[in-house]
Amino acid sequence: MVAIDKRFGSVQANRRASLEVPRGEIHALVGENGAGKSTLMRILGGLMKPDAGTVEVNGRNVTGWSTQDAIRAGIGVVHQHFMLVPPLTVAENVVLGKEPHRGPAFDRARALREVADLEQRTGLVVGGERRVADLSVGEAQRVEILKTLYRGAEILVLDEPTAVLSPPEVRDLWNVLRTVRDQGGTIILITHRLDEVMDLSEAITVMRAGETVARLKTGETTAAGIAHAMVGRAVALTEAVGFLPEEQTTAELEAAGKAAPAPSAGHASATLSVRDLVVVGARGTNAVDGVSFEIAPGEILGVAGVEGNGQTELVEAIAGLRNVRGGSITLAGTDLTHASVDRRRAAGLAHVPEDRHRRGLILDYTVADNLILGSQQRFSGRGSLDENRIRSYADALTREFDIRPPDPALAARLFSGGNQQKVVIAREMGGDFSVLLASQPTRGVDVGAIEFIHRRLREARDAGKSILLVSAELNEVLALADRVAVMYRGRIVAILPARHADPEVIGEYMIGAREPTAA
Repeated sequence: MVAIDKRFGSVQANRRASLEVPRGEIHALVGENGAGKSTLMRILGGLMKPDAGTVEVNGRNVTGWSTQDAIRAGIGVVHQHFMLVPPLTVAENVVLGKEPHRGPAFDRARALREVADLEQRTGLVVGGERRVADLSVGEAQRVEILKTLYRGAEILVLDEPTAVLSPPEVRDLWNVLRTVRDQGGTIILITHRLDEVMDLSEAITVMRAGETVARLKTGETTAAGIAHAMVGRAVALTEAVGFLPEEQTTAELEAAGKAAPAPSAGHASATLSVRDLVVVGARGTNAVDGVSFEIAPGEILGVAGVEGNGQTELVEAIAGLRNVRGGSITLAGTDLTHASVDRRRAAGLAHVPEDRHRRGLILDYTVADNLILGSQQRFSGRGSLDENRIRSYADALTREFDIRPPDPALAARLFSGGNQQKVVIAREMGGDFSVLLASQPTRGVDVGAIEFIHRRLREARDAGKSILLVSAELNEVLALADRVAVMYRGRIVAILPARHADPEVIGEYMIGAREPTAA
């Protein structure tokens, strides 16, 4: 790809951008949110045409080709934001457009067999008969990857493929990608996880502000060097903090956890108190099964666990988006177990959801309108919204949270995934709150934005806010949390001080290899 230009209105997404990848290489494409990476790959995949520049694949000029042309040529794009049909089953989504037939009819049994075989070969098991509408975010991502592999892609483009996968699933995916490479396939990996870049890729292209600014050999650089090229300055990379000090062993901590009595309901120092919570999941079973915890003012409680163990249902129940079968939820002494979302927000509850598209944004609304969702009454008078006040408020949050481009009059759909996440963060943390539910707050954002979001979370904690942090990134939990609660099969199986938490021990709790230490 040579000298690619692409503009959306006043936004220059690509400016003379270039990319060169040889056959049989795993190539990382990195850059800040809004750097133009996804736009460049959409052009390669035929989803849009460049304003200028040329695209060549296997020596053939294919500039401006269609998605069908790209698919026939063996290019498969796994998008960061899913392109699935929710009412259809997993198998139907995977084979869509390439359905097996028996005579004129769709051969459903064959489709199920072929998808099951692909799941077993790749380790990306979901279940062919399940409806996509009932899947978790992580499971839906697996379907996207399966769909592309089913079509026999030889040039595989993956946009943040591991953002919603657990560590074992990531390892399985890496094995799949290495196999594709060893068989002559080409992988272009868009990721913000620099450890993945260093571990998997052979070469790196760095983009900044729509331009290609560096081409690097992975073996000749470092994560810090890549981060500097991405943002143009040194970046503090998040590390897991601390291990067990010599004077206190894991066994002693576990024994303390078994011996410690459960906090009493309505503890005076707790801002958020959850007692014996039971929440039903999509399959009719208890996704949350008797969970209890409390969060004090000025504390971050991190929740670690392999995705699909009840974290989503727990957060949505506290936020008022899912019904509670049993137990209680109390905020500052007020029972909110069955309260409306409005009442919870009025009581001081803020919520950063794990899926910004389904739960966090209305993509066709402007950024300004998204920034006031849930608080429109503050900006209304005489039956209409005060557009001047909204614009002033949105301008201030856009500057404070570094949303790019800094134009809140643009539709949220036009922003990169990371900047869409900043819009959600700005709305929830820019107002007055006492408790924040932060579910996957840095999913799909770049290292500079991660640094910024982490700083805001710490500042909120230091200002006396209570934060429930749910993250698939164990390093993120350990770097931010004061205490770590591990969830497994809908229950909290251990709660440990973060500064004493050994990641290996937590990993064993996450997969059920250790006896629970907390009810």
